[in-house]
Amino acid sequence: MQSYLPIAEVSVSILLLLGLGTTVGILSGMFGVGGGFILTPLLFMIGIPPGVAVGTQGNLIVASSFSGMLAHLRRKTVDFRMGLVLLAGGLVGSALGVRLFHLLTALGQVDLVIKLAYVLLLGIIGALMMVEALLALKRRNSKGGTRTKRKHHSWVHGWPIKVRFRTSKLYISAIPPFGIGVMVGILSAIMGVGGGFLMLPAMIYILGMPTKVVVGTSLFQITFMSAFTTVLHAIENQTVDMVLAFVLLIGGVIGAQIGTRIGEKIRADTLRILLAAMVLSISIKLAFELVLMPTELFSLAY
Repeated sequence: MQSYLPIAEVSVSILLLLGLGTTVGILSGMFGVGGGFILTPLLFMIGIPPGVAVGTQGNLIVASSFSGMLAHLRRKTVDFRMGLVLLAGGLVGSALGVRLFHLLTALGQVDLVIKLAYVLLLGIIGALMMVEALLALKRRNSKGGTRTKRKHHSWVHGWPIKVRFRTSKLYISAIPPFGIGVMVGILSAIMGVGGGFLMLPAMIYILGMPTKVVVGTSLFQITFMSAFTTVLHAIENQTVDMVLAFVLLIGGVIGAQIGTRIGEKIRADTLRILLAAMVLSISIKLAFELVLMPTELFSLAY
């Protein structure tokens, strides 16, 4: 059953879109990620223009992040003060990113830039995740493997404008979390990602936040930042296709429930290896599409 997407200006199978949304929902539930960095390349592959894919799938990120944030609110694992600092940076970064997206669209280079960004970022992140997961698996299998407690007193803790974040039990400068928010906001606007797969490691290893409050605080920031970015894309670039967003959202909600149950039955280190392999495979697939000869060639000549 085909459906015409008015903003994307293509006809796509509804069942295919439902399947994509469900698949990403399952992966999101299994791995604890928003799924934007997985969904957007998949939309590229079925013929959705990159600009529309980036602008539209933020709706799915908002819905899934808001659902997860509510669960963490009940557990009281959201640092609102830290979340607001991250959000302030995220809003600034989103506004800058949307303007840059508009400029690239005017130059006719937005599709190429988005795909190159995905190839580079997913390749680097996937490789680092795979190495970390394999090392963790090796440590677990090693008889003499011991875990040492990390000490979080890095160079960023000496910066000015210090703020006390009581839930995270930190007294650090507000500049690093604001900067992290700006970086994630720019990437969110240009690449159509929530940014959790970048923000979570930064919050743990740079800011030194306790793991138990990292996910809830990240979801708080992603929910509002993604909503803001989606509205800006709709107003500034007109790249939000509500028909596409609605179908993906239905599939994502169903898949998330399935993925959560599957994830509970698989070991954490196995999940990390599977996620890293999937990220790397998507990066390689996009890289080949950029260099292989297209099926239809066009030439301009007098």
